[in-house]
Amino acid sequence: MSTAISSQQPPIQSQFDAIEGALSVEGYLILDQLFDTSIIKQLTHHAQNLDVSYFKKAGIGRIDELQQNSAIRSDEICWVNENDLAPKTYLDWTEGLRTHLNRTLFLGLQTFECHFAHYAPGAFYKKHLDAFRGSNCRKVSLILYLNENWCKDDGGELLLYDQGGHTVIETINPTAGRLVVFLSEIFYHEVLPARRDRYSLTGWMRVREPSLLGPE
Repeated sequence: MSTAISSQQPPIQSQFDAIEGALSVEGYLILDQLFDTSIIKQLTHHAQNLDVSYFKKAGIGRIDELQQNSAIRSDEICWVNENDLAPKTYLDWTEGLRTHLNRTLFLGLQTFECHFAHYAPGAFYKKHLDAFRGSNCRKVSLILYLNENWCKDDGGELLLYDQGGHTVIETINPTAGRLVVFLSEIFYHEVLPARRDRYSLTGWMRVREPSLLGPE
């Protein structure tokens, strides 16, 4: 079982090594205090002050199969684009991690995509995999929580299931600065309803779509 690690701002290489090691053995890792508090505060302020029109009801499925189903998920999302300055430090860090994982685990990761996620009080996301049916492009999931002064009574926990999707192996409070990393195709997970607004920066490291691959 992977346990939360308080990293106390180690060198970036040590962070990457810890994530690499955990992914290759347990398949997931929970990290606390990975980023300076000023970075988390900036991201939190940005997420909470985005214009409400930027957030859209999240769907399930991909591209032509995308649909909304409020019985499965009821959160809202706002995709991050390359011109978004607030998450730049975080995106630079994820790029370094992507390069490291390609060099050490040979994952062939091509891109990283992410969005701000907002769960209003009572919102949830039922048990699911991040890998879409018929597509295995998402390989590594990263969730960075942006909830200051979050306590257990606020709810909104992330449940991480075993590789069969039957047993909960981690119950994770979405406290500010906590990063959860796991293999997208393996670990089912679920977001429980919260009693206050809940924010995260959620993303995926991806390989290239099969349709975009050139001839061998």
